Amino acid sequence: MKLVILDRDGTINHDSDDYIKSPEEWRPIEGSLEAIARLTQADYRVVVATNQSGLARGLFDARTLFAIHDLLQRAAGQVGGRIDAFFFCPHAPEAACECRKPQPGMLLEAARRFNVAIEEVTMVGDARRDLEAAAAAGARPVLVLTGKGRKTRDAGGLPPGTEVFADLAAFAAHLAP
Repeated sequence: MKLVILDRDGTINHDSDDYIKSPEEWRPIEGSLEAIARLTQADYRVVVATNQSGLARGLFDARTLFAIHDLLQRAAGQVGGRIDAFFFCPHAPEAACECRKPQPGMLLEAARRFNVAIEEVTMVGDARRDLEAAAAAGARPVLVLTGKGRKTRDAGGLPPGTEVFADLAAFAAHLAP
């Protein structure tokens, strides 16, 4: 089985410094849904791993988060894609949990649930914490230049072996030509 783990905000959909707090605020990045479809059609399992500290901060509740994920799932399905699972960390950064990226908890759990060796998993994200989580888990880190990606690249210090792509569509085209 082939598994790709995607960050959500800044990778699949536009990010906001004020958080994505409702389905109405969720907007896909151009080409990202088609990229998910391309991966799905190339027999990749696609999962989302996302930090959602807005839950701990009281900015939205679990029902709202699930509604946003349902919208993402339906939008991907309309173009032939599928999200096989959503993993999220509901904790604030100061909680020091094992699931919040840059910790590897969500990635390790995804690999375990899908019975895939973590070394065979690719983690795609726009922030340094996504890449650090991949490196800590032993997965392959991929940076996309959407969202915070350009700032992340320009800051330097990326984990060794990090591949860089313009966006999720360019990554999917490379992985599933």
